[in-house]
Amino acid sequence: MNAIMFPGQGSQIVGMGSEFYNNFDIVKKIFKEADDKLNYSISKIILEGPEDKLKLTQNTQPAILTVSYSIFSVLKEEFDFSKTKFFAGHSLGEYSALVCSDSLKFSDALFLLFERGKAMQEAVPVGKGRMIAVLGSKISEIKNLIKELKVS
Repeated sequence: MNAIMFPGQGSQIVGMGSEFYNNFDIVKKIFKEADDKLNYSISKIILEGPEDKLKLTQNTQPAILTVSYSIFSVLKEEFDFSKTKFFAGHSLGEYSALVCSDSLKFSDALFLLFERGKAMQEAVPVGKGRMIAVLGSKISEIKNLIKELKVS
């Protein structure tokens, strides 16, 4: 029995999935489908950048889905991952899990993630906003971090 976990936003890097793209026709097909659905070349942004364009949430989210779905499709076809029983994802990765478990169509998820990413991008201007990790942190440490964020 197999379980697969998909990454969330923040795991993106220019060139991600390029070895799969260069070696498997199914990946080229998926990247083309993504380009066609989004009406722009997300594949070029994924494979060549620039990094600042890939980091825009409206691009990051469909890009990570496209690469995750591509890699899973190769695993399914080439290495018989068809018996996978459990799919999970971290935040954005939940969409990849839904697509790979055949609970959501890839093209629908692309549209949803582009719109989701665009809304998130528009909610906070580029370079504004911050995030902190609080796992294992004491409340006093978190309060201090928040105070520091308010100052700057």
